[in-house]
Amino acid sequence: MIRVGVGYDVHPLAAGRPLVLGGVRIPYERGLAGHSDSDVLAHAVVDALLGAAALGDIGSHFPPSDPRYKDADSMAFVGHAVRLLAQRRWHICNVDATMVAQEPRLAPHVPRMRENLSRALGVDVARVSVKAKSTNGLGFEGRGEGIAAHAVALIESA
Repeated sequence: MIRVGVGYDVHPLAAGRPLVLGGVRIPYERGLAGHSDSDVLAHAVVDALLGAAALGDIGSHFPPSDPRYKDADSMAFVGHAVRLLAQRRWHICNVDATMVAQEPRLAPHVPRMRENLSRALGVDVARVSVKAKSTNGLGFEGRGEGIAAHAVALIESA
């Protein structure tokens, strides 16, 4: 059996926070505001994986009200989702993700993001696609108010 899951996350940009995407710290004057490290790319991937296996969403596993997850490394959330899938005998076929931001330029960081995600997912980097898009100034991303990420995961029964 094969299943598909879709994930989406968005966080506002804020001063005084590091910008972390796909486990990569990106030099920029603002970072993403939120309870954990607010890595929207990792969060979207987690939601895609959990959705494919019908295991809820990231908030049900890592509630923002729980102080244990304050400033937490979101790549650990990816690892948790992978373990949940493995316990239920699901195998990750591939993950495809897209980040949406006007600034900063994210494309130079994509290879490291792919490597980090492939390591956390336990799959070859060839099974992980990460893309960076701008909105040509349109929407909240285009105005520099936040960054969004979309992800799709394909899983199969082991």
